[in-house]
Amino acid sequence: MPFTAAEIARHLGGEVIGDGSVVLHRFAPADRAEPGDLTFAENEVFLARAEQGRASAIIVDRPAQSSKTLIRVPNARIAFARVLPLFFPETRPEPGIHPTAVVGEGARVDPTAHVGPWCVVGARAVVGPRSVLWAQVYVGEDCVLGEDVWLFPQVVLYPRTQLGARVRIHSGTVIGSDGFGYVQDGPVHVKVPQVGWVIIGEDVEIGANVTVDRGALGPTVIGRGTKIDNLVQIAHNVTVGERCLIVAQTGIAGSTRLGNHVVLAGQVGLAGHLKIGNRVSVAAKSGVMHDIPEGQKWMGIPAQPDRQAKRQIVALQQLPDLLRRVAELEKQVASLQAALGGQRQDGPAGSENPAVPPGGGS
Repeated sequence: MPFTAAEIARHLGGEVIGDGSVVLHRFAPADRAEPGDLTFAENEVFLARAEQGRASAIIVDRPAQSSKTLIRVPNARIAFARVLPLFFPETRPEPGIHPTAVVGEGARVDPTAHVGPWCVVGARAVVGPRSVLWAQVYVGEDCVLGEDVWLFPQVVLYPRTQLGARVRIHSGTVIGSDGFGYVQDGPVHVKVPQVGWVIIGEDVEIGANVTVDRGALGPTVIGRGTKIDNLVQIAHNVTVGERCLIVAQTGIAGSTRLGNHVVLAGQVGLAGHLKIGNRVSVAAKSGVMHDIPEGQKWMGIPAQPDRQAKRQIVALQQLPDLLRRVAELEKQVASLQAALGGQRQDGPAGSENPAVPPGGGS
């Protein structure tokens, strides 16, 4: 659907500089844009590319001169995120239950919800208004899904999972599987039954092939507004606070608690029973073995405050030169020792002691 530059500016709360009547049909990156396309520039480099390209209009967040129509906004990247749905609206399937779906006894599916082909909705489960279950989704017994929940193909919710409003879970993710709990009985590992559940707050998005284990007794909790990337493992009885970012291939061991606004970069590992404070950031590939106080940045294996870790990294980079210098010093010391040893051997063999004057000194 086409929009004028003025219409887009109103949608974004921005202002038009140039021709507000220019019609925009698509959104495209600057180097691939054609006439009739809109693009964006969040810095001078992107602005130069956009100016040289063929786009008809550019979203900017700074004063600029251009032969093209500009839409000036407070933040170009936020505007980019808000304008894309205008040009690429998400497909919403029609409400209803597909004939191949299986809905258990006592389950309640809101009339505005969509249950796709080969889905299973367990007994007594609740599917809220406008929720969408794409093909082959499994919703276990006694699950509760709030309004506008989207479950992409082959998502699995074990029994008693609770999803808040506007939760989105991508393909292949499993929520509520058994926690990894065993006790040693002689040579045998005895399984501890995992009888808890999972609670996921409003506006959470979970990527593809993520696993969130249910609690051993109580719940595993994912707080409101948290975003979880692909291939993340969250163990039993973990609590994740609100608006956290957990990046791909991160693993969080059992009963660890994350505060609000925590950022865990790619491939971070957290040991169990830790407490991670609010607004903590952990750098990629770090292994966290200790509690982290609020507001700190940690990195490394084992993880430690970032300034301390960076000093160690710098020192490690200097190690080859230090080893070379030590080897040179060792050679010099060995040569000096050899020379001094030769002098000591010559002293007793001489006929005179240079420290004593001729005639005995007295």
